[in-house]
Amino acid sequence: MKKIHHIIEAQQFDRPWLEEELFPLAKEMEKVVKEGGSNILSGKRMITLFYEPSTRTRVSFEMAMDMMGGKVVFSTENARQFSSAAKGETLEDTIKVLNSYHPDVIILRYDEEDGTKRAAEVSSVPIINAGDGSGQHPTQALLDLFTIQKELGRIDGISIAMVGDLARGRTVRSLSYLLAKFPNVKIYYVSPEVAQMRDDIKDYLKRHRVWFEEGNDLREVAPQVDIIYQTRTQKERGTLLDETRSSPDEKIGSFCLVNQEVLDLMKKEAIVMHPLPRVNEIALEVDKDPRAAYFRQAENGLYIRMALLKMILS
Repeated sequence: MKKIHHIIEAQQFDRPWLEEELFPLAKEMEKVVKEGGSNILSGKRMITLFYEPSTRTRVSFEMAMDMMGGKVVFSTENARQFSSAAKGETLEDTIKVLNSYHPDVIILRYDEEDGTKRAAEVSSVPIINAGDGSGQHPTQALLDLFTIQKELGRIDGISIAMVGDLARGRTVRSLSYLLAKFPNVKIYYVSPEVAQMRDDIKDYLKRHRVWFEEGNDLREVAPQVDIIYQTRTQKERGTLLDETRSSPDEKIGSFCLVNQEVLDLMKKEAIVMHPLPRVNEIALEVDKDPRAAYFRQAENGLYIRMALLKMILS
């Protein structure tokens, strides 16, 4: 098994590692959970240091550690207030101090892009990027890819619509990097002009000859894609999208709302994904449709993060 240390960005992984090591191990971890857990990481200690709130990422990492017999020795989802950052301590100094207490791994969510890279430069302890500002969220992209493989049985040749706030959504950025490793993938970026995918991702896709197209109406591409990957507006990062309604019933613009109308346009075997949390960009009625994969997607986060921790720590 390939040894990994820090997990910083999606680009660091190659396709053989994904398909031959990570995904099979994640399936093994699913069995471990069904059997009630194990003690394979007994004696290992984890710190979860989050400078932004989190539910799925933080809980799934901590549950992953617990499921394998390890310990979470310190945990906060508001490190800006409940750590020495409130006193003005730099991220680098915080990481150096935490290293001195000899944890086995640090899960870091930072509120600025490239924060995890800065932490890794001063840390001998493995750092796992749990989201850094509007930069990347590599473990989310790994679980997204695992979900696609489980739901559709393939990644090669898929077509996917990434919808919503693409300019500041870190999950779509990381997933774009990973999808570029697979042949014949088509990506439709659907967003208003103020929230289009940033040029660095589009330039990367061009260099790697990945087909993509930009538009602003999900209904136009819904019949063509295998996956609708919906995202919420990143209001905490300053995104203010045009909420002009195309009908009185719509809560947000038609470019990003997934409702029964969109379901009716989709292929029968297509799926709807969302990194969550959902606000109002997916109507509640969609939850009843078997193509709604977002809660199964969240569950897969536990298995992927168990696999990653096992790879790093065992």
